[in-house]
Amino acid sequence: MFKLEPRSGSSRLMAYTSPVLAVLLTLLGGALLFALLGKNPLTGLEVFVVEPLRNWRSVSELLLKTTPLVLCALGLSVCYRANVWNIGAEGQLICGGLTAGSVILLFDQGTLHSPLMVLTLASLAGIAGGAAWAGITAWLRDKYHANEILVSLMLTYIAQLLLMYAVNGPLKDPNGMNFPQSKVFSSEYLLPHLFSGSRLHLGFIVMLLACGAMSVFLFRSFAGYRLTVGGLAPLAARYAGFSSRRALWMSLLISGGFAGLAGAFEVAGPIGQVLPSISPGYGFAAIIVAFIGRLSPFGTLLGGLVLSLFYLGGEMAQSRLGLPSAITGLFQGMLLFMLLACDTLIHYRLRWKK
Repeated sequence: MFKLEPRSGSSRLMAYTSPVLAVLLTLLGGALLFALLGKNPLTGLEVFVVEPLRNWRSVSELLLKTTPLVLCALGLSVCYRANVWNIGAEGQLICGGLTAGSVILLFDQGTLHSPLMVLTLASLAGIAGGAAWAGITAWLRDKYHANEILVSLMLTYIAQLLLMYAVNGPLKDPNGMNFPQSKVFSSEYLLPHLFSGSRLHLGFIVMLLACGAMSVFLFRSFAGYRLTVGGLAPLAARYAGFSSRRALWMSLLISGGFAGLAGAFEVAGPIGQVLPSISPGYGFAAIIVAFIGRLSPFGTLLGGLVLSLFYLGGEMAQSRLGLPSAITGLFQGMLLFMLLACDTLIHYRLRWKK
């Protein structure tokens, strides 16, 4: 029989081993799940994990889905380091996509404008839309001491309703046969693809640059140091004169801006218009990505690859094995619980109890 025994200090090795162990346990649990559903476990895992990496086109789709996941996770990592629990990246992504799509539709009226100018303005509008939506959470927390977890989560559903209003009202395509959607953007105002025959767009390069920029910000700048100290030791930060109010606003605005940029890249990239559903849950999945990556910018890149693999694997399992769409959410949920369980071993060790 095993028992948990407290460690004398946190295990640095387990801090980095835990995500890998969690992924392996999730795959093991997935094999058991396939068996319970009457499928061959090895075939199921092959379809779920191997098929999405079979060729370059599949890999490019993996990288495409990684882009919004990592962008959202970058912002969430900043919040969580500052001990600000933003759960509403999904709503901030939706608002970013809505504002970016509105800007593109404003210029896409038949007269050709500079694509670089339009895409730049759309990206900035996406950042502003996401940051403004996160700013509501910051304002309510700052002024009324509202719980940012509940506020940011509830604002996600308000953002979804706002999007539904837009595609059924001011942004609705008059020639769209009454479907709730905007018109399809002109090809000039879509993000350029990096490779022919692939949907992978310029946003992927921007995401990589953002990882580098956030690494410098968090680990090489005084502002990032203040955020981290405020999250790890609020009393020490207050004694040093660091403003908790400033940390709250900065972390939420950065987080919302990154999520909004992810939404802008979605509508100007693979979607190409404003639809009632801009995201399949990237903002929520990014929470798992941030913790798999240990709240580190390049760690979130690895976590994003894992979660995007689960998205593609879920789609493959639906088409190849006839499994329901909930299979993706099941794998994400298993990964989260396995990660939480494995993180226990950072502060505790397993001992055999005779």
